[in-house]
Amino acid sequence: MKDFMSVELTLAPAENFWGNNALVSFDAGVASIHLGDNSADYPLQVQRAARKLSNQGIGKVTLKGELWDTELRIAFDQGYYTAKENQQACFGLEQASSIEKKDFIAFQQASHWVRKTINTDAEEMYPIKLAQSAADLLLQLAPESITYKIIAGEELLTHGFTGIHTVGRGSQHPPAMLQLDFNPTGNADAPVATALVGKGITFDSGGYSIKPSEPMAAMKSDMGGAATLTGALALAINQGLNQRVQLFLCCAENMISSNAFKLGDIIKYKNDITVEVLNTDAEGRLVLADGLLAAEENSPQRLIDAATLTGAAKMALGRDYNAVFGFDQAFVNSLLANAKAENEFAWQLPLEKWHQQQLPSSFADMANIHAGEGRAGASTAAAFLSRFVREDGQGWLHLDLAGSYQKAANDLWATGGKGHGIRTLAKTLLDA
Repeated sequence: MKDFMSVELTLAPAENFWGNNALVSFDAGVASIHLGDNSADYPLQVQRAARKLSNQGIGKVTLKGELWDTELRIAFDQGYYTAKENQQACFGLEQASSIEKKDFIAFQQASHWVRKTINTDAEEMYPIKLAQSAADLLLQLAPESITYKIIAGEELLTHGFTGIHTVGRGSQHPPAMLQLDFNPTGNADAPVATALVGKGITFDSGGYSIKPSEPMAAMKSDMGGAATLTGALALAINQGLNQRVQLFLCCAENMISSNAFKLGDIIKYKNDITVEVLNTDAEGRLVLADGLLAAEENSPQRLIDAATLTGAAKMALGRDYNAVFGFDQAFVNSLLANAKAENEFAWQLPLEKWHQQQLPSSFADMANIHAGEGRAGASTAAAFLSRFVREDGQGWLHLDLAGSYQKAANDLWATGGKGHGIRTLAKTLLDA
């Protein structure tokens, strides 16, 4: 193809003049990616090479050769993608089998939607827009199997969703909850195999516990949980999901105004638990609580929530891994195994019942942040959420998506949303 650089895979090492163990070399309009001997490392090597090509301003590429498979095409796509979406890539799908082609297109559609949605500025991607965009994506895939409603503004209080309303009431953009039911069984009474609950904070100023400018600049990405779960469900549907799944997105902007919530406010939830607000920048758990309660009303067999919830998770794991919490160790182990199988990174962090006791309040059943020095912030956030799910915690997982957003580009990812975790979650839905 004219103006397109061919990209080929090779098991041969690069010539010495390209440098010791060079990953990429060039010859007459062809870029060669040198894979080496360890096949387990091939996806990361390909993703790293794609990032190199992107960084060098090579804006048009076509993948050539017989060594490309679905896994390596996915790796290349992840590394080559940029937020500006100003590059063109042909992935050699004419050489792929029909199954390989279908699998890659399903991944790319879901991944690019997640990344673009996270990267969209908050003035455009406001709460109701996020909820509607998620519904629209899924309706395109399975219109006969999907019903949904969006509860917004003051109507949230009518339904008892006090957390979302409290966090979002200070913004000119009304808060909203998406309730979406994917039911391909044709049976209106079919059990809900899995319920998904996502944090959709479309911009987080921190509220009156205001963030400094530097960390606030990336807070259009605070809806990464909602986007990731939507993308995962889309991917699973394209891969043949045949069980009932419900999706709850808890969408709001956390802003400062005369109508915004304040430190010391008390929120009473539908399960009669009261929460004292001691930090308005710990708002994600306040909106997720509504989603978890709504999801539990339908007695799902499994319940997964996902959120860009704490800086503590990023301190523990960096931006490479998503943190996993749960009392159901078999369920935790299953998700970790799925992450490994899908070449994604997830890591379990501690969660014990006694973490609930580290959220004391003198005025309510608990506070929205932990008290005392040396507490595990990601674990106490998970413990907060555990008060809004089934008492024994069996069948529930919490994901703190430390790997959702790349604040600064590295050797694998461009700056911006990553879509990291959608493959793990899609496989988990399919395995139910």
